[in-house]
Amino acid sequence: MRTQNTVARDYYGILGVARDASDDEIKRAYRKLARQYHPDVNPDPEAAEKFKEINAAYEVLSDDQKRQIVDLGGDPLAPGGGGPGGGPGGAGPFVGFQDIMDAFFGAAGGGARGPRPRTRPGADAILRLELDLLETAFGVEAPITVDTAVLCTTCSGAGTAAGTHLATCETCGGRGEVQSVQRTFLGQVVSSRPCTVCQGYGTVIPHPCPTCAGDGRVRTRRSLTVKIPAGVEDGMRIRLAQQGEVGPGGGTAGDLYVEIHERPHDVYSRKGDDLHCRVTVPMTAAALGTRLTIKTLDSEETVDVKPGTQPNSTLRLRARGVPHLRGAGRGDLYVHLDVRTPTKLTADQERVLREFSRSRGEEVAELTKQGGFFSRMRDAFNGH
Repeated sequence: MRTQNTVARDYYGILGVARDASDDEIKRAYRKLARQYHPDVNPDPEAAEKFKEINAAYEVLSDDQKRQIVDLGGDPLAPGGGGPGGGPGGAGPFVGFQDIMDAFFGAAGGGARGPRPRTRPGADAILRLELDLLETAFGVEAPITVDTAVLCTTCSGAGTAAGTHLATCETCGGRGEVQSVQRTFLGQVVSSRPCTVCQGYGTVIPHPCPTCAGDGRVRTRRSLTVKIPAGVEDGMRIRLAQQGEVGPGGGTAGDLYVEIHERPHDVYSRKGDDLHCRVTVPMTAAALGTRLTIKTLDSEETVDVKPGTQPNSTLRLRARGVPHLRGAGRGDLYVHLDVRTPTKLTADQERVLREFSRSRGEEVAELTKQGGFFSRMRDAFNGH
């Protein structure tokens, strides 16, 4: 009896790549053809068969052992060839679900899959710090207290009890994921999901550290000193590198941000690096002129109020504001003048003022017990 020889399929030809093609070239060719012949994209009945061939070729050529069989002239998917589904009653080649997704959307992280790392970077933290105007203007070294996660000193971040070690997860074999097989029109589709026993880490902790319960970190209260530079403003944040939360498994700590909140000042209001205040001067001082002593943030300054100063006038004191945060120099201080008019006068004071008014040709209506100027106008209008 003569035996008919089975001709090995040309998997390189199916993908259209050379026999010495690299893994990246094979993957690119597979993605291109998969997009072209996927049944959801190409309704041609022959496209489904072509798509099966493309997936079978990619499965073989992306596996080093199966590719070696092809290079030696064999067919790993042929009956007796050792390929999955190649024997009698086989349902065809396995098609990796992730490989199909990679073909259409690209592989995340270069297609690399595997266990999650137990050691991961920590999160940033933020702290509110209230300061007075003098402290934000000229800077201060402020003590702060923070509650954050720090490295567990018992296990040094390993998460295991003394004398013990991590163990490979028996459920997933250290891969961090488990696979399930489903039968589809493409054949058997293999999908992967994180292992629920080890949470995707690939390892388990048989004996957790009694201090941190396997997390590699504990929460504690720490005291630090933060240096506040001169000229900071309300709402600004100061970054303290790696003073935030230590990551799981003893990972690198995040940063700590200190957010500045400036308390309102009794005298001064701040706009950027400029300061503003209000000073009340008597009417006579505004008319005759005077000299004021202004207490600034760090000194006393004497300023002249010129004769005839009007209400809401402003005096400017250069470089008496807040130091600039970036660069030399300071902002200015603006003194806003409120001219005060007396509310009660003695008889002599009223007489002097009326004489002054007449000397300037200013007529001032005299108020009497019987009523003032408007009262007399009302009486005249009513015929009284």
